[in-house]
Amino acid sequence: MTGVILVLNGGSSSLKFAAFQGRDELHLLVRGSVSSIGERPRLHVAPTATTPPFDRRLGEQGISVGKAFEAVASYLTDRDLLHRVSRVGHRIVHGGREFARATLLDLGTLDALRKLEPLAPIHQAINLELVDLAGRLLPKAKQVGCFDTAFHATQPEIARLYGLPYEMSEQGVVSYGFHGLSYSHIANELSTRYGASAGGRAIVAHLGSGASLCAMNAGRSVATTMGFSTLDGLVMSTRCGAIDPGVLLHLLQDRKLSPDELTDLLYEKSGLLGVSGLSGDMQTLLASQDPAAARAVDLFVYRVGREIGSLAAALGGLDTLVFTAGIGEHASVIRRRICEAAAWLGVAMDDGLNRSSEVLVSAPDSRVDVLVIPTDEERAVATELLGFETV
Repeated sequence: MTGVILVLNGGSSSLKFAAFQGRDELHLLVRGSVSSIGERPRLHVAPTATTPPFDRRLGEQGISVGKAFEAVASYLTDRDLLHRVSRVGHRIVHGGREFARATLLDLGTLDALRKLEPLAPIHQAINLELVDLAGRLLPKAKQVGCFDTAFHATQPEIARLYGLPYEMSEQGVVSYGFHGLSYSHIANELSTRYGASAGGRAIVAHLGSGASLCAMNAGRSVATTMGFSTLDGLVMSTRCGAIDPGVLLHLLQDRKLSPDELTDLLYEKSGLLGVSGLSGDMQTLLASQDPAAARAVDLFVYRVGREIGSLAAALGGLDTLVFTAGIGEHASVIRRRICEAAAWLGVAMDDGLNRSSEVLVSAPDSRVDVLVIPTDEERAVATELLGFETV
């Protein structure tokens, strides 16, 4: 019997996990999450072929990532899975320029990754804390990092450069791109559907609380909307997206914000939450009659539509448009409005298919295939770990 691969995917408000088994082909054993870590946390496990559904409240007060991990470990122990884990795969948001493939997480690697924490302050520290927790609980298991930035290593240099002195680019001030594990999974799904062309010139819209777009040609990243940090590009749940650097200078110099205050503003108080003044949750905004909610939704759709045009230019056209992640998979009205904004590219949606959340939702006369494909970052991590031998 082969060892179990445990995947940990930690975020600012949740801890997703999955366990797989298999040597050449992955078989899902269990998938779940601890959600709403900051308030009223809940452990939820989805049903699989071998696992019944499970749902339990973990108290009324917020808990730490460590406590969330303890709840996951306890559940896996009860299912007789924890002692069978031979490899632990960690989704790590930032791999910098050095880590472009799955990497064993030894002390030297962890030290290098900690130096990247300022570039992903919401996620990196949490990701690395989970490495430490899993290493202590499972000292005999291999700890392997899989990086959101790695998928974009195929981009040409010109797509990664900023208009700064070139020596700064050589020192690592370049566009890295993120959500790479999600995009890697979608690229594999497109390859399954279309073969080696992987949908040709494709734009994938990863629209969740964090949001970005990726332009792919035959399944390889060509350009993306996130850059040096996870702040860039689209308006997100609480993050501002692309912004004139002069605004940042104004906030620092004229309004006298400290670096910490500016960081908090850009990461936690902007985006849909900041524009609406109500919520960073898209479903909440769509259900609201407040004009401020409509303003935030309008801005989100406008920015996605505008960036689709930019990435289509980088590709020289568009053959396939894919929606994924929380908003992309579940907000049919947002998909419809974005497709309307991209109609000039030949995008036409079938409203009936879109409302029923079929995989292919484009109209028969659409020049662009429009797909809705659920993302699966945990499977993407586990797939990378198949290259590491069991211990």
